[in-house]
Amino acid sequence: MTAPGSSLARLAATELIAGYQSGQFTPSEVIEDVISALVATDGRCNVMVTAMFDSARSEARRATLAWREGAPQGALCGVPVTVKDLIFVAGVPARGGAPGFDRFVPDVDAAVVSSLRRAGAVLTCKTTTCESGYKLTADSPVSGITRNPWHTGRTSGGSSGGAAAAVAAGCGPLALGTDGVGSIRVPAAFCGVFGIKPSFGLVPRAPGFFPPAWASLAHTGPITRTVADAALLLEVIAGHDPRDVASLPLGRRSYDATPGPLHGVSIAFTSDFGFAAVAPEVRTAFAAALVRLADLGAELMPDDVGLDPQILEQVAKPIAYTEQAAAMLERDAQVLAQSDPEYRQVLAQGRAYGGAEYVNAMHRRTRLRAKFLQVFEQAQLLVTPTVAVTAFAAGTLGPDRIDGRVVDAHLGWSPFSWPINLAGLPAATIPCGFDSDGLPIGLQIIAPPLEEARIFRVAAAFEAARAASSGRWPDPPPRA
Repeated sequence: MTAPGSSLARLAATELIAGYQSGQFTPSEVIEDVISALVATDGRCNVMVTAMFDSARSEARRATLAWREGAPQGALCGVPVTVKDLIFVAGVPARGGAPGFDRFVPDVDAAVVSSLRRAGAVLTCKTTTCESGYKLTADSPVSGITRNPWHTGRTSGGSSGGAAAAVAAGCGPLALGTDGVGSIRVPAAFCGVFGIKPSFGLVPRAPGFFPPAWASLAHTGPITRTVADAALLLEVIAGHDPRDVASLPLGRRSYDATPGPLHGVSIAFTSDFGFAAVAPEVRTAFAAALVRLADLGAELMPDDVGLDPQILEQVAKPIAYTEQAAAMLERDAQVLAQSDPEYRQVLAQGRAYGGAEYVNAMHRRTRLRAKFLQVFEQAQLLVTPTVAVTAFAAGTLGPDRIDGRVVDAHLGWSPFSWPINLAGLPAATIPCGFDSDGLPIGLQIIAPPLEEARIFRVAAAFEAARAASSGRWPDPPPRA
């Protein structure tokens, strides 16, 4: 436990709650440290769109009083949380990285924000995203370039890049992100933190989730430094909400993030899905992660899943780009002229797909999901690298070549993330090493639908086994 006067903002949510219970520090003390860390990190990495510091201080004062009176309300009473700018917070601008929405202020909370409020969480700021969450960095015409706290010349990843960078830099323990083609897992991997995309429909997205792109692909989920914190946050935000047509009619769920041996756990693995280009240092880190899983007692079995190398062009793009284009049909043309050129290209390609191409891609998607479910007939989980590369230059779309092979600069370097969105499966990323430049590398853990508990079991064991290296932090910025 860290004492007052040191960096309270770096404590895990579970540690903060323990400190509140013992009276070692208060939510008001914590929120001041978190605000200081956010301001300093924002100046270095550009992680915030809208600060909510006045309301955060008020919420922290209420939580402080509640703890003092021995009557804390909710599982996250006094714990700070950031919210990605695609998610509605009533009374707070929701620009979603998009030009033309300077004056848009929702009058309703997203279901997940309502859940956070009921749990007593303290909302600190809206974090950066790319325009409408369309790419896997957090750069936008609204907020500029978001940078990686491990190396500010590199990208944080995205589109939940501000969320991941803030957590990695020690600006509070919890963040809400969204994930349509990897937008939780990619930035979490690039920034060296834990992130989980839950099963499709487990966490409600309505009202809002603005703009309403990635209709059949998008998920909301936690980004945290520890596995236990992610389990705690997912318990709070999971649940049914009839305003989201995809929301599953399930009750609240609980997750155990207690580390332990993995005897009896069967894990399939693939380093490339049989077709993907992967950077050599990522392959090396992945191989070392497999050794660690085996040392923990897991039974490992190779399985490349048998994915079609054409799924990006024949399945992912026709679905993702068409859904993006459909969400923007009513956007003013003059406003769209201010958008990223690459975003306008995505919209143009989405408009060019015909209805038959979209429906055919959906049929192929069903067969893709079946391939993953066949893997889970033999194994309880599947692991892959999270991303095929480590963080590349900030302000760029992505590499177009990996290990000498040409890849799609938009999605080709993230071949492990978007197939999981197409299949609607739960998947998490956990740090598993660093490259020669000191940039984090992630291990992706994938489970069958609604089996997040399996992910937490393996991730908790893996995290505990990496205890020494997982305690590393980026070089801190000077405090504001």
